[in-house]
Amino acid sequence: MSEDETLFERIIGGEIPADVVHQDASTFAFRDIRPQARVHVLVVPRKRYRNLGELAAGDPQLLADVALACRKVAEREGILESGYRVVFNTDSDAGQTVFHVHAHVLGGEPLGLFGAPEED
Repeated sequence: MSEDETLFERIIGGEIPADVVHQDASTFAFRDIRPQARVHVLVVPRKRYRNLGELAAGDPQLLADVALACRKVAEREGILESGYRVVFNTDSDAGQTVFHVHAHVLGGEPLGLFGAPEED
């Protein structure tokens, strides 16, 4: 892997195996290896942007493609009607560990609240 290449680029390129759920000309979706819900799929644009802000500023149409791919994943996974969550972690404080923007599609069970837990 080159210094500039991300883990997701290696997955998209077929260098690293993944359980692919959806792919099209602009996006690639695969199951998370550490699922946080019964359904946990990552949706990645094929073109790399560091985070959500860079993607939104740099290519709004690609951001729309990612959102549509999230919906398609939810439909294929049977969670479109029951509900699903889409999460983008932006930079380190938010928990982003791979700096190639990606959406987490979560569902398949009731999901609790998110963020810091409330103190009593």
